[in-house]
Amino acid sequence: MTVFAELNIQPMILKSLDQMGFEEATPIQKQVLPIAKTGKDVIGQAQTGTGKTAAFGIPLIEKMEQETKHPQGIVLAPTRELAIQVAEELNKIGRYSSVRVLPIYGGQEISRQIRGLKKNPQIIVATPGRLQDHMRRKTISLSNINTVVLDEADEMLSMGFVEEIEEILESVPTERQTLLFSATMPPRLKSILNKYMNNPEQISVKSKEMTVENIDQRYVEVNEQKKFDTLCRLIDIHSPELAIIFGRTKRRVDELSDALFQRGYEVEGIHGDLPQNKRDKVIQKFKQKRIEILVATDVAARGLDVSGVSHVFNFDLPQDPESYVHRIGRTGRAGKHGMAFSFVTPREKEHVNVIEKTTKKKMTYEKAPSRQDANVGRQQQASEQLLEVVTGGDYADLTDKAEELLENYDAVTLVSAAMKMVSKEQAEVKVTLTSEPPVRIKRGKGPKGKGGGSYRDGGRNNNRRQRSGGKDQGRRGNRSEGRKKEFSFAGKRRKK
Repeated sequence: MTVFAELNIQPMILKSLDQMGFEEATPIQKQVLPIAKTGKDVIGQAQTGTGKTAAFGIPLIEKMEQETKHPQGIVLAPTRELAIQVAEELNKIGRYSSVRVLPIYGGQEISRQIRGLKKNPQIIVATPGRLQDHMRRKTISLSNINTVVLDEADEMLSMGFVEEIEEILESVPTERQTLLFSATMPPRLKSILNKYMNNPEQISVKSKEMTVENIDQRYVEVNEQKKFDTLCRLIDIHSPELAIIFGRTKRRVDELSDALFQRGYEVEGIHGDLPQNKRDKVIQKFKQKRIEILVATDVAARGLDVSGVSHVFNFDLPQDPESYVHRIGRTGRAGKHGMAFSFVTPREKEHVNVIEKTTKKKMTYEKAPSRQDANVGRQQQASEQLLEVVTGGDYADLTDKAEELLENYDAVTLVSAAMKMVSKEQAEVKVTLTSEPPVRIKRGKGPKGKGGGSYRDGGRNNNRRQRSGGKDQGRRGNRSEGRKKEFSFAGKRRKK
């Protein structure tokens, strides 16, 4: 075990890390920090959730000169959500160092960002398109940049930011440190490394060190029409502290979040068409645990880093196994245990094998729970809620009434009635969900003649990214409404 105090980190940053609850360095942090602090270029290959932000953020903040009136460090991120998350964490790490970090991204008023830039932040966290916009307006100067960080570089390339990245790297001083982090190393990315990095040190986190090892992965074989019932029953049984549910399309997210709300869950949804201020508010509510469930598309959840996510539900399988890894990586963080459930229709069973090859870990088959299983789960929750009240002791004003009831009824009857009241099912409600086609594999030859293929989603690729900030873009998703099926749901979970 390596603690941060052993890594020669400045006392003010150690104080911040302690307040953030960080003690033991993750594998990527342990390997990157000593090298990055020397000023060398670094390539870090690691998945989301392995602690990359602190790995590059600590040496970046230590390097900043507070008296300099120009930005000295730039972090490029593929989406606005990730830019916001990185800026928040860097501000926390640099809390006692007086280092100012400013996020700039598409979807926010540029005049507000210009006012922020005039306050001379030392570090800019930006999406490539918006940073390029400021460069053209001459509202930002890159002449004093001494460190550039490319976070989730492969994702930026897949979103079409190649030209923007190259223009930005051409505009910063050649005498600089470059830190690049990526889950994969596609050929186009390697050409950028060769052109813009100076003899970088390469660090790779092995699969056994990834957060997927802390996640209990399960799959449930279920027909499309029964997914919603199955989801609600699993939530009732497992009672997640915080849960993220992934849907493949924006329409799916809207319908699913509405249906869950009708059934009594504290839930909201986010996707690329949601206004940025609304998305920010929803994410903040989720972080503060004012809602217990977040429904999201892959793009909207990209870079989302919320502590305490105990469960991830893949209501729809993702179109590629890499997206699956990103999804489930929202739980099982910082050494904590997480659970991930994937709903697999009969026509998608083959995808379980493909995903298992990517994660190098078997998923456990779980039978779809029955209504009786859900009732047992609700009863268990009711029992736990009653015990919380008992241990809390905040019921002194009710003891007289309790004694009066005990004169007429025995204790078992009263406790049973209390549990029934807490776990009471509500009136039947009807909701409508639109069926989504199963994920399909395009048959064909892979590299060097080997069998392979790329994932497709039956022609509905609603999670393609636009170049301006990572919005969901559907080619056919809005043309075909699909088959709609109406379900009757008996039971509504009580809000906490």
